[in-house]
Amino acid sequence: MPDTRYPTKKTMKILLAPMEGVVDSYLRDILTNIGGYDLCVTEFVRVVDQPLPPKVFSRFCTELETGGKTTAGTPVIIQLLGANPDAMAENAARAVALGTPGIDLNFGCPAKCVNKRNGGSFLLQDPQRMFDIISAVKTAVDDAIPVSAKIRLGFENTDLTLDIARAVEEAGANYVTVHARTKADGYKHPVRWEWLAKVNDVLSIPMIANGDINSIDDYRRCTEISGCENVMIGRGAVARPDLARQIRDFQNNETSSTLTWKDVLILLIKMSNDMTTDVKTKYIVSRTKQWLAMLKREYPDAGNCFSEIRTMKNYQDVKKALNSQLSSL
Repeated sequence: MPDTRYPTKKTMKILLAPMEGVVDSYLRDILTNIGGYDLCVTEFVRVVDQPLPPKVFSRFCTELETGGKTTAGTPVIIQLLGANPDAMAENAARAVALGTPGIDLNFGCPAKCVNKRNGGSFLLQDPQRMFDIISAVKTAVDDAIPVSAKIRLGFENTDLTLDIARAVEEAGANYVTVHARTKADGYKHPVRWEWLAKVNDVLSIPMIANGDINSIDDYRRCTEISGCENVMIGRGAVARPDLARQIRDFQNNETSSTLTWKDVLILLIKMSNDMTTDVKTKYIVSRTKQWLAMLKREYPDAGNCFSEIRTMKNYQDVKKALNSQLSSL
């Protein structure tokens, strides 16, 4: 029987996007327990030309210790970023041996620090090189392990968009996630969902639509325009922690409840408390501020909370302020 965890042309899967420095194992655990997600993808693991030690994979994917799943039972797939086919293949095989239920390959990161090293979206300029990387990884792992690719519409423009999509499929990828912008667009240019329809039309493998899905209405319009029911959400998921659950309820024609600011504040406090056993308190403070800053878009009270703790550097002060906010609600 086919593995129902993974997208097909006819499914309505919801994936949690990899967001470097934002969606780590702590946030994945919180968001997947709220519900709605079928799969998560880790922040990218950078591959150069050497096999990485197990501790590197474990750092990016602590879920390897729990069968490659969050505590909610949602599979977590390791994402690799690199330009060397042999090294990518070797590290993919190592990640699978450690327990990842799949491999995702990053050809979409627009960051300058990544692109100047010929990684991420830089490779969109060379579909043949992308083909070589994907096919090498496919050869290195068991057929039962899905290999996917995360791409954009192109580097500077959309001239190679369909060639890129065809290269991904011909290399043997099981599915592809397409962010509906080019590298040059960054995150500022209006999303081009109409291009997702063009990509979907030339593919026989499943496509995951990605880019500016921040509400149920965005989901509805994106799927109508792209013709694709599978979606990956990122920034919208962080700003609206129950977005995936809302989309799932919409898919099932059910009424969706929404999280109140009090609900979200409790989750924020939980995340910071969970982190105290593993990471330095300086990191906890910065991550707490980061999430609050992103929550401001949907929760005005998050802006007030952020203003209160913005200059704080001590974790105990932040913890006291958050609990005081909660007590006042």
